[in-house]
Amino acid sequence: MYEISVEKHFDAAHYLRGYKGKCENLHGHRYSIVVKCSVEKLNDIGLAYDFTDLKAHLDKILERYDHTCLNDVKPFDKINPSAENIATTIYNELKKKLGDGVKLVSVAAWETPQQGVEFRPG
Repeated sequence: MYEISVEKHFDAAHYLRGYKGKCENLHGHRYSIVVKCSVEKLNDIGLAYDFTDLKAHLDKILERYDHTCLNDVKPFDKINPSAENIATTIYNELKKKLGDGVKLVSVAAWETPQQGVEFRPG
């Protein structure tokens, strides 16, 4: 089994509806998104999965969040743009883009270098 990871960043503002604290106010983060995939065997040229392809899929998802107020962007116009919901949303979108034989293991969303959340389906 091979597990590969890529990390990408985007900058965005958000606020947490109903939080009852300072995070209910508009503020921003440089989000770090870490994606982990696994595959059973290498392809013909010895790769588990092409990093370039994985980063391109992730870039396509993240580009609509970059330099926005997440609360204005679907699905966060309806659900809170918490790190948990960001990780889950990215996971669900990215899973659709991966080919056969590639398992999406997890997506982590870090708001700061000291705090983040990793979504792994149960």
